[in-house]
Amino acid sequence: MPSARGRFAPSPTGDLHLGNLRTALVAWLSARSGGGEFLVRMEDLDRVTSSVEHEQRQLGSLDGLGMDWDGTVVRQSERFARYDASIEVLTAAGRTYECFCTRREIRDAISAPNGPDAGLVADGAYPGTCRFLTATQRAELIDAGRRPAVRLRGDDTEVEFVDGCCGTVRGVVDDVVLRRNDGVPAYNLAVVVDDALQGVTEVVRGDDLLSSTPRQVLLQRMLDLATPTYRHVPLVLGADGARLAKRHGAVTLAQLAERGITAPAVLGLLAASLGLAEPGEPVTAPGLVERFEWDVVHRQPWVIPVDLQRSGP
Repeated sequence: MPSARGRFAPSPTGDLHLGNLRTALVAWLSARSGGGEFLVRMEDLDRVTSSVEHEQRQLGSLDGLGMDWDGTVVRQSERFARYDASIEVLTAAGRTYECFCTRREIRDAISAPNGPDAGLVADGAYPGTCRFLTATQRAELIDAGRRPAVRLRGDDTEVEFVDGCCGTVRGVVDDVVLRRNDGVPAYNLAVVVDDALQGVTEVVRGDDLLSSTPRQVLLQRMLDLATPTYRHVPLVLGADGARLAKRHGAVTLAQLAERGITAPAVLGLLAASLGLAEPGEPVTAPGLVERFEWDVVHRQPWVIPVDLQRSGP
């Protein structure tokens, strides 16, 4: 079989924490252990919160743990024309529509007990308010200064795929946003286009993105793109049982270094959390590649030790 081409695609909005680094490590190990390539892509669609400084610090963290990557780093902010072209393909096929709803209007429509879609919408999915607007109604909204987003006409399509960690997954695809009303392409579309254009064959990422994958698989099918192999790994949790976040304190390489915890020590900690090393065992990134097997990777969330968290806010 051909070697896999994996990737890590963070948003450059801050330093990578232990959860991000653990996911990056297992994605890197999976690709490298099979002699495959590993790409890094910056998902910097939101230029307000993204920065080159954050990007460089993130790349430095990967390098500090011994992870390398192939080719140049791709930035989504430089690829809007590619995303727009895919939206045009979907629009030509009748699979999109303009949505003028504000967030508040969407919340109100979802919560309305006697609304037209009551009983049909689950898990906060968009209720399709703008799906059947007439041309006159759309023109009136535009004349009133409302800028539309572009949504996929999902038609409540049920999608099934097999995840390498979670098994068979089924999901109903809602009318997900493809382009925001400020003209910025949305994540679900951009990630599908980029994975295809970059030839990504294996996506390893956190299981918080599992629920979005049916949307992406449907978009791949609509755009006649290949579907990569997916593996969604459990997240890292703070000692309070919540998803690891800034509030948990010293969880980045820089913060841990200030406390005397070196990058090699962090690598060993992450390896042990994955079941690839014994606690306290010295390891190197190349050495982990040689011993990596998916069958031994732990399939439960990792709760970081209390002593790695800084007290206080």
